[in-house]
Amino acid sequence: MLQLYTSDYCTYCRKVEAFLDEHSVPYEHFNVVTNEHNRRTVVERGGKLQVPFLIDTEQGVEMFESDDIMSYVQCAYLSSKRTSRTR
Repeated sequence: MLQLYTSDYCTYCRKVEAFLDEHSVPYEHFNVVTNEHNRRTVVERGGKLQVPFLIDTEQGVEMFESDDIMSYVQCAYLSSKRTSRTR
């Protein structure tokens, strides 16, 4: 399961959310502004308070940076949805 940590006013967070929604990628949303536990989780796991922060619980991957997150999701979850070419 993908877990996405965001804040209310983060445009990069909205960018990642829009990408996931557009591609129908399921994820859990965690707001760091309204929840102290979510803030602590980001700092403990990522070493700093920065969003967006993605945790892929199935693959053991954790990362910051919206472009990196979208590239990772594209490769890990969407590449297999593409139709393969006929030989």
